Amino acid sequence: MNKESVSGYALIFGYLSLFMMMIGLIILLPLLVIIFYPEEITNAKYFIAPGVGSIVIGYFVHYFFLGKSQERLEKYQDALLILFIWIMAILISSIPFLLTGNYNFTQSIFETTSGYSTTGLTVVDVTTTPNIFLMYRSLLQFIGGVGLVLILTSAVSDRYGMRLYSAEGHNDKLLPNLARSARLILSIYIVYIIVGTILYKIFGMSVFDGLNHAIAAVSTGGFSTKANSIAFFDSAAIEGVTIVLMLLGNTNFVVHLFLIKGRLKNAIKHIELKFLLIISVIFIPIMVISIAGSYQGDFWEAFRIGLFQFVSGITTTGFQSVDSLSILPNITIICVIILMIIGGGIGSTAGGIKQYRIVLAIKNLYWNFRDRITHKNVIRSNYINKFGKVIEVTKQDAIDTNSHIMVYLITLVIGTVIFSAYGHSLQDSLFEFSSALGTVGLSVGIISYNSPPLMLWTTNVGMFMGRLEFYVVFVAIAKIFMDVSKRKVL
Repeated sequence: MNKESVSGYALIFGYLSLFMMMIGLIILLPLLVIIFYPEEITNAKYFIAPGVGSIVIGYFVHYFFLGKSQERLEKYQDALLILFIWIMAILISSIPFLLTGNYNFTQSIFETTSGYSTTGLTVVDVTTTPNIFLMYRSLLQFIGGVGLVLILTSAVSDRYGMRLYSAEGHNDKLLPNLARSARLILSIYIVYIIVGTILYKIFGMSVFDGLNHAIAAVSTGGFSTKANSIAFFDSAAIEGVTIVLMLLGNTNFVVHLFLIKGRLKNAIKHIELKFLLIISVIFIPIMVISIAGSYQGDFWEAFRIGLFQFVSGITTTGFQSVDSLSILPNITIICVIILMIIGGGIGSTAGGIKQYRIVLAIKNLYWNFRDRITHKNVIRSNYINKFGKVIEVTKQDAIDTNSHIMVYLITLVIGTVIFSAYGHSLQDSLFEFSSALGTVGLSVGIISYNSPPLMLWTTNVGMFMGRLEFYVVFVAIAKIFMDVSKRKVL
């Protein structure tokens, strides 16, 4: 007897019901905070209702798909499923904020999007926010940093799991199957967080603050439990630990695997590490010299601030070691804008255009110029060192890279113009939207609890598109329109 099969959009909704149950579990996890802060038991209701509700509804829907065989996902439906998973996760996960009555729908969606996208921009007043919500924000960044799809699909067969993980913007296939890759990535991630928390505790943070900052640093998210971020602690040791954690989060997990296995040569040869060294030599001196003028020539203080803000910007983490970025010289602010646009390592928890794409674009310029001045009969192949391997760069690779950069910059211009329309300076608008689109979280004060709804939604779109890197969103939307035109949706 043949089982009834499920395909197309029915298959997508079947998967979404499973993911809905897992999102419910994510929402319930912060309840563990009550064990250590029993006085916050009154806040449990904000998590229990949406968490349990999501699990029950997800199970009820999934029940109708039990015992049915699953067909293959159609072309581009993996992108469609990714888009639906992210939208569903943001909508459901925003409910705890909404239920408090302290945040409207727009603000709740904003904070949740900022968490999952590991941005770190916030409308929350951390000085009055309960610890359970502070941990919830950090948990969202943990999930978003590792990869929302990696977490959710680790319980799904590898038949689609790795396809979905790749569609989300990852190319770090560490091991042959998703489940093993998920365990390895989570293990690396958790070890860094535990070690970071211990070091933070040693250097003066409470365990709660240390855990939250370790999660935010490794996920390159930037959510802090303090209004002044890392500057609150005024500790060179804490800043040093944070710098290391941010750089670890900025590094592709394949490179982490090389380091763990002692394959140092492969790690060092990766083109992004070379590029990071080059821009460090260029930007850090410029930032330090410019800051020194504002600190009466105190070179050590200028170096401490410049180095931290360089790492925070290039890793797209968003922590700051000064009370306000407005005290920094304009040249430093411009440097940070450029760093946020460049972004971190490809396949890492960082955002931005990504260093690999920038390097490839620069090499494309060189290769194009070289080919124009050499004899037309000379045919050359172009190569680049990626993850310790020399790979050939095809014309399609060049086209994809240039297309991504162009779309990124066009989006950056549109967002900057919208921010400027509200009366903010061009530099401040560019800084703030660069931070959103690059999923950074540094702010010059434009985004706040009282920001206009259109500005918050513009930022929402920027964070969302920046995290999913455009392609999957565009493909999913195009797929929907094609299916609607062919009447395949229902």
